[in-house]
Amino acid sequence: MIKREELEKIYCTKDIDFYENRIQNLIKNFKNTFKNENEISLFSAPGRTEIGGNHTDHQHGCVLAASVNLDVIAAASLNGTNEIRVQSEGYPLDVVNINELSPDKSEYNQAKALIRGVCAKFKELGCEIKGFDCYTTSNVLKGSGLSSSAAFEVLIGNVINGLFFENKISDVEIAKIGQYAENVYFGKPCGLMDQMASSVGGIISIDFNDTENPIIKKVDFDFTKTGYALCIIDSGADHADLTDEYAAIPYEMKKIAEYFNKEYLRDVNKEEFIKAIPQLRKLAGDRAVLRALHFFNENKRAIEEAEALENGDFDKFLKIVKESGYSSYMYLQNVCVCGSSKEQAVGIVLAMCDELLKDKGAYRVHGGGFAGTVQAFVPQEILDSFKENIENIVGKNNCHILSIRPVGGTRL
Repeated sequence: MIKREELEKIYCTKDIDFYENRIQNLIKNFKNTFKNENEISLFSAPGRTEIGGNHTDHQHGCVLAASVNLDVIAAASLNGTNEIRVQSEGYPLDVVNINELSPDKSEYNQAKALIRGVCAKFKELGCEIKGFDCYTTSNVLKGSGLSSSAAFEVLIGNVINGLFFENKISDVEIAKIGQYAENVYFGKPCGLMDQMASSVGGIISIDFNDTENPIIKKVDFDFTKTGYALCIIDSGADHADLTDEYAAIPYEMKKIAEYFNKEYLRDVNKEEFIKAIPQLRKLAGDRAVLRALHFFNENKRAIEEAEALENGDFDKFLKIVKESGYSSYMYLQNVCVCGSSKEQAVGIVLAMCDELLKDKGAYRVHGGGFAGTVQAFVPQEILDSFKENIENIVGKNNCHILSIRPVGGTRL
């Protein structure tokens, strides 16, 4: 059984009875599901939170992200067959034949596709995969912007790496394998931030200027010593029918970049952009100009946030987080859907954060925006009252108090 001090480190708490019971239940459910008496190995991969760089990654910009103390865990064991059987708690059993690892479009948006894709890339790298059984359970909140799918990809990568490849593959490579599975097998053209934050763990800065070889740096900062809690607040807004809103952001930013004969805003000079604003307003419209301005400043903020943490200046970090939030609201305009006067749930949550925190802490829209969640850094001394008051608006159990986990994907 894993040592208590290891669990304390992973889950950022001395109170680990819940986590020990969770692991015991995982093992019991594995045995009840598969009747497999072989040696069991345990694995964990965390969810992630975007801290800085709101909508910068698709323009080859910089981001700051971190793993959190919510995770998907797995019990796995060889089964002596040519099949991988994965039972994710609450979902149908997924079965993948290790001799049939080509992409299958009929599996798009299914967990089975991610399993197949991760296996295919490991096999390509020389890993001799055998059949195994795997039971998983997750407390990574779906629809919260904490990237439950990336955590699952990283988890499967760690299972295969641990069972069959003597952990030869690095955390960074496991993240890239997860992205490959999601892009090619799952049918979603995602970036690399989610997988990288889950796999590497802790706080990391990523520079996507070269997307094939992004620059990843682990930020040496102990969040537990700040006296603040990380809160992810579910606004309750509906994610449905927002595809066009999300797609419009990179489309409009690229429209600006094209004026300068560039594909991405990262390659555009800000001073030249400022000079060209009169022409750009006519070409792409005012919102596109404002969104581009957000990118230039947000990209700089993501770098400055990482520097502030490395220098131990948490007050400066919080100041920049608030500036990021203001920019997302005013320039990026991803807090509410254009023309929606009656449904502005994220805006309401941000307003309440402003009322409750005033000059303490920081808050910002989290992730893609328009619906979903708000991120807040809340002083521990007012945490209970903050949670009570914010949940009076958004409903019980919709303010999630998290910690930044120092460990990424791992064998338990």
